[in-house]
Amino acid sequence: MSANLDVSLPPLVEPAAELTREEVTRYSRHLIIPDVGVIGQKRLKNAKVLVIGAGGLGSPTLLYLAAAGVGTIGIVEFDVVDESNLQRQIIHGQSDIGKSKAQSAKESVLEINPLVTVNLHEFRLEPDNAVELFSQYDLILDGTDNFATRYLVNDAAVLAGKPYVWGSIYRFEGQVSVFWEDAPDGLGLNYRDLYPEPPPPGMVPSCAEGGVLGILCASIASVMGTEAIKLITGIGEPLLGRLMVYDALEMSYRTIRIRKDPATPKITELIDYEAFCGVVSDEAAAAAADSTITPGELKELIDSGKPLALIDVREPVEWDINHIEGAELIPKPSFESGDALAKLAVDRTPVLYCKTGIRSAEVLAIVKKAGFSDAMHLQGGIVAWAKQLEPDMVMY
Repeated sequence: MSANLDVSLPPLVEPAAELTREEVTRYSRHLIIPDVGVIGQKRLKNAKVLVIGAGGLGSPTLLYLAAAGVGTIGIVEFDVVDESNLQRQIIHGQSDIGKSKAQSAKESVLEINPLVTVNLHEFRLEPDNAVELFSQYDLILDGTDNFATRYLVNDAAVLAGKPYVWGSIYRFEGQVSVFWEDAPDGLGLNYRDLYPEPPPPGMVPSCAEGGVLGILCASIASVMGTEAIKLITGIGEPLLGRLMVYDALEMSYRTIRIRKDPATPKITELIDYEAFCGVVSDEAAAAAADSTITPGELKELIDSGKPLALIDVREPVEWDINHIEGAELIPKPSFESGDALAKLAVDRTPVLYCKTGIRSAEVLAIVKKAGFSDAMHLQGGIVAWAKQLEPDMVMY
């Protein structure tokens, strides 16, 4: 058959026995939509949805799922609210800074709708807990921002036999799809059919490294929440077998067909996802093994008067926010093109830094390969420098 041209799936959830008078009043605008109606709302009431992360994508999704009347909402989150979260993570407010994100999210959800049940799972999702956790829910929503967790969520969803809605964001663009290996009528596929392998380490920056337009989260999360409601109630055509790509600057939505790849290995067990995805490349790890210095050691070197070339490999917009005094800005792409190597003085020891140490390790491998065997990079980047030596430095 021609895959996924008119996909409609049976409802994921059986309807609850009844709606209370209070629920009829609250959800009246749903009940008068013929495609949803009382039965659809009863399905939402009976649904158990697990949201991975109460961050940029989790925030709007959680609020709207609660408002829609999803009866049981689980939240996997172990982080605390930071001021930099508030630009996009609208489930948290100023008074929540320093508080558990899970607790803050629960309070906001119950303020939106006290009729729902909220389960908090305040731990890091790991291979030894994911499948058991997923088996307690009907549907998973994944809006995490790292590849290791994405592959873990996918593989655990396959093993638990659960569908999941996936979303991702970066700067001005976002993507959404639905993955379900066990979907009926031979329509099953999973994230590995779209992305068989993670990108090379350091190739795709996280939102913390590359940034994201805060309001983009609302656009992508609203699509994720809509897909969840469609799957639960069995209405419309879900994004199973389609990747939706949104460009906020062009204001364009387009969908790309995804088909089951026969070459995708069958998922039979969970693996070490950190190792599978790698934070830095093997070359960078090897280069950094004996050439990494701490902020304290760097300060001693600077104070000793040793001839150093302190090089910031971040982007100019990051340099404008903060930088270490005495450093020179040479962004990572100019090392990758080779242009920067001519700028390095042979009579000074190159010391590289970035935000957290990932990009500088990648540049270190390039610099060492070019013959600067004494080159070093700063462990933990400017974040560690600020924390240990310049606590008043503005941080992003």
